[in-house]
Amino acid sequence: MTQFRVPDPYAALPDLPALEVTSESFTEGATLSAAQLGGKMGVEGGQDKSPQVSWSAGPEGTKTYVVTVFDPDAPTASGFWHWSVANIPADVTSLPEGACTGDDTSGLPEGAVVVRNDAGFKGFVGAAPPAGHGPHRYIFTVFAVDVESLDVTADNSGAVFGFNLHFHTLAKASITATYENWG
Repeated sequence: MTQFRVPDPYAALPDLPALEVTSESFTEGATLSAAQLGGKMGVEGGQDKSPQVSWSAGPEGTKTYVVTVFDPDAPTASGFWHWSVANIPADVTSLPEGACTGDDTSGLPEGAVVVRNDAGFKGFVGAAPPAGHGPHRYIFTVFAVDVESLDVTADNSGAVFGFNLHFHTLAKASITATYENWG
């Protein structure tokens, strides 16, 4: 089993009821395919295509969902946010592969807000760890939220997004993929 340098970043947050999260694009612990690699960040063949993600319905009081992708193993003190989408309507429990490809967000439900990722644009940026840095985890998390519109804008950072999300989360679950750039 691979040892990661950073513990699960969600372990320090309060326990919440769990959703069930699955993906047709990858399975738990699997390596991401070229579709989900960071072409915009120089990974050859990377397509920056968001994966297919499905989740079970949230508990009573769920008004919207949030989907995020976070790499806690990035060589920073704050990890790396690859994708953050808020205000997904409560009747939506799945996003197709490519709902967001790079900065094209046209495949997302109406009203969804995509926040700037740590690559500097509003969209999905695929996995792109530094060559030789070891394996990185990509934690795809779905949150059931108790408000129809999370108080975030497309220009918020991942940290501000997470801070606002923390106070409105009813349930959550994650599915994790990995990728290592052998360079």
